[in-house]
Amino acid sequence: MNIRLRHDAIVRTLRRNGASTIETLAREVGASRRTVLRDIGALRDQGFVIHSEAGRGGGLQLDPQSLQTTARLTVTEVFALLISVAAMRAARSLPFSSLADSGLAKIEKALPADKVRDLRRFLDCLYVGELSPLQDISDMGQIDAALLPAFETAFLERFMFRFAYRDGKGNRTQREVEPQAMLILPPLWYLVAWDPHRGDFRHFRMDRITDPEAIEGPRFRKRHVPFDDDVCPYSELQR
Repeated sequence: MNIRLRHDAIVRTLRRNGASTIETLAREVGASRRTVLRDIGALRDQGFVIHSEAGRGGGLQLDPQSLQTTARLTVTEVFALLISVAAMRAARSLPFSSLADSGLAKIEKALPADKVRDLRRFLDCLYVGELSPLQDISDMGQIDAALLPAFETAFLERFMFRFAYRDGKGNRTQREVEPQAMLILPPLWYLVAWDPHRGDFRHFRMDRITDPEAIEGPRFRKRHVPFDDDVCPYSELQR
């Protein structure tokens, strides 16, 4: 469980139980007592009011008012908002773009410095273009909701990314690649990754990806993605 998932689990437990001990929270999130103590400190820095009482019957209590006054948006949630706005703008279907940009700027200002840093690293991986009119989208499906959170870990930590993939002919394979960029060609979304087995970049339609997983281990290096002149080379997107 990564740090943001732990924080969310701790807040849910405190909100549900009213009070809890460090030991109970540690069991709940599968972490050490020291890690949970650090998490409590980080949550307090984010604006959560968490009271602690020593002795029998004591423990940690979350002030419910802090839930109403603190907006807790994760990097993934803000990134989802940003790429949705970017996709709508690329599709020329965003009539209030200036208001959207203003609102997103306010959200970014409210984020802690470390989240802003992660968000900007995430945005560096994003490319938006226009889809070729020759592209067949008749078989377009839904994108797995688990994909973006898995992307956050894989892109920011530079971990290998494993998933099941169905190609245009319906063949299913297991892939393990280096995620290097996200390409939005409304209405299609692509993962652009370096395939170590082929020694080249590959484009994977996100609606054909299932069972996404970031693999903790050796980190890969960031590569230059060749999107210089034509962000949507039609021939590359037929695979």
